Amino acid sequence: MMLAIGFGVSGKVMADEALAKAKNCMACHAIDKKLVGPSYKDVAAKYKGDAGAVDKLAAKVKAGGKGAWGEVPMPPNNVTPDEAKKLVTWILAQK
Repeated sequence: MMLAIGFGVSGKVMADEALAKAKNCMACHAIDKKLVGPSYKDVAAKYKGDAGAVDKLAAKVKAGGKGAWGEVPMPPNNVTPDEAKKLVTWILAQK
């Protein structure tokens, strides 16, 4: 049974990474190193323990933003609110 659960979690993680690739997030971000924007591991570390992080960051993914990680702006992204929350939840799970 644990094996089946493991596959379910692994599949979800892969699906969220696939969504990040499909929405072109990986053009500016990487899981474990800074590119144009911060690494997803750095984002997860910065917002660890912040109960409002998913909603706050999902709104930034949709609308874009500037200043939290430097002067390079993040443009608005063409994602649904559900996709934005799914992406942010996956990003915040990076260790």
